[in-house]
Amino acid sequence: MFELLITMTERIGIIVTIAFIVTRLRFFRTMLSQDKLSSVQRLQAVLVFGVLGIVGTYTGITVSTESLAVNKWMLQVSEEEAIANSRVVGIAMAGLFGGWKIGLGAGLVAGLHRFTLGGFTSLACGLATMLAGILASLFRKKNEQISVSAALVLGALAESLQMLIILLLSRPFDQALNLVAFIGVPMIVANGIGCALFLLIIRSVVNEEQKAAAQQAQTSLRIARKTLGYMRQGMKPESAEAVCRILFEEVKASAIAMTDDRVILAHIGIGDDHHAPGRPLQTEVTRHVIEKGELLIVDRHQIQCQMRDCPLGAAIVGPLKQGGETVGTLKFYFPSKKDITHVTTELMSGLSMLLSYQLEAAQLAEAKELAREAEIKTLQAQIHPHFLFNALNTILSLTRIDAVKARKLLRSLSDYIRQNLTAAAAEKATLQEELQHIRSYMSIEETRFEDKLAISYEVEESALNAIVPPLTMQPLVENCIRHGFRNKTDDCIIRIRITGKPSSGVTVTIKDNGEGIPAERLRQLGLQMMQSTSGTGMAVFNVNRRLTLMYGGSASLKIKSKESEGTEVVFHIPPAPSAADDKFR
Repeated sequence: MFELLITMTERIGIIVTIAFIVTRLRFFRTMLSQDKLSSVQRLQAVLVFGVLGIVGTYTGITVSTESLAVNKWMLQVSEEEAIANSRVVGIAMAGLFGGWKIGLGAGLVAGLHRFTLGGFTSLACGLATMLAGILASLFRKKNEQISVSAALVLGALAESLQMLIILLLSRPFDQALNLVAFIGVPMIVANGIGCALFLLIIRSVVNEEQKAAAQQAQTSLRIARKTLGYMRQGMKPESAEAVCRILFEEVKASAIAMTDDRVILAHIGIGDDHHAPGRPLQTEVTRHVIEKGELLIVDRHQIQCQMRDCPLGAAIVGPLKQGGETVGTLKFYFPSKKDITHVTTELMSGLSMLLSYQLEAAQLAEAKELAREAEIKTLQAQIHPHFLFNALNTILSLTRIDAVKARKLLRSLSDYIRQNLTAAAAEKATLQEELQHIRSYMSIEETRFEDKLAISYEVEESALNAIVPPLTMQPLVENCIRHGFRNKTDDCIIRIRITGKPSSGVTVTIKDNGEGIPAERLRQLGLQMMQSTSGTGMAVFNVNRRLTLMYGGSASLKIKSKESEGTEVVFHIPPAPSAADDKFR
């Protein structure tokens, strides 16, 4: 029996090797992601897992039911022989990942094949194989990860079921009992191990994909940070060249190029002697991407280079969009089409979208400049393009590694934007509304900075009905992050304190432990807009101006700051007249 167990375990290695190949098939990856399979994909799954079950049969060991003699390779099966095999592994995995329909279908394929081979247990094994697929589907969890121990138990149960059916259907019973006593434990143990190993391989593949996706997201975010300043300048030769140089350092491509809808803006890498900036678009491929807004992968012939010996043999061309229209293309060039991997294609797809977001951000920045003199437009521009872009990037990176967290963050961003737009059209807001706005904003920022950023609230409920201009507190909190924590990598803390009540006056304090403000800048902050490397001070100026317009000079911002020790911003809302109190309540 022990020798049989060792041999069975060795044969499991063949199944595990085939399992590794199966995990590379598209339909199987679709099953892992719990997406709905098409009819063709379901048929593919049934056939592949059915064949896997047949392979398990042929790698089995024939056992004589009379003498219990073992033949380590199954050449043929006589009426007095049975097969100790690992057929159940493939069928169990079919039901476990594809559900009862695929499990039953694969079981029919492998079970009917086993029945046609004949032998002492042909009927029992054929029937048990079909039932194993249905049994496995009971272990399937659509939204939960299947544990290795569950796979181990599944394999053991499926094989135990086969032993039971052999006892019920195979005759004479004495021979069936002796056979089960001899092969039962080795087959139960070996197939349990086989199912567990199969699942471990699948886990390994999934983890590799998640790791690759995380690395790709990190690369995209790093590129986004580097290119943001250039793309905000719009589609210009200078900004395009700078972006292409950044991408050339990050992407393993022979060359990187960018075009608008008329000419080549930049080309970095090999082939730059004839793929020169300023030349008009040469290929129908580029025009097709601009017209259709679709990503394309092309070979040397489709590139249509006029140089016969051009080293650029293949390319991925992605659309760059602005305002819903394709305004240009991004191109990755490679020596040949085989050098373009699935990861590279996904990276191009993500980068073309991210750069398009940055172009959208450029439009927002331009609109902000045009609207600076109109206060309501200035308020509407308070959603800084880089914040929106970073939030979208964070959501994009979370979609593959933590979908629940991504949905939660998307809701926070939606709430934040909705509150921003509502506030921009309003004349007044309560501190309760302002605080709600900050919580939406901070839920996004705390996710982006993980454990590096924290905020604490000390709020008296009686103060929350006090009235302030809309978007008074959020720009001050945002300043803590953008400027106070600009060079701080950890232990970034913001404290918000709101005390008092409308009838007697309310005090609001926002304090951070950031790098502080230089004394010379501190004296001017809030009184005028200033041009400097750290910003214009427009947010503080706007908040201070609107507070003083509503409540007079006593409500102006009081700012205390020491370099390396942090900044504290305080403003006081004076007692509301009783008539106004009644109105706002």
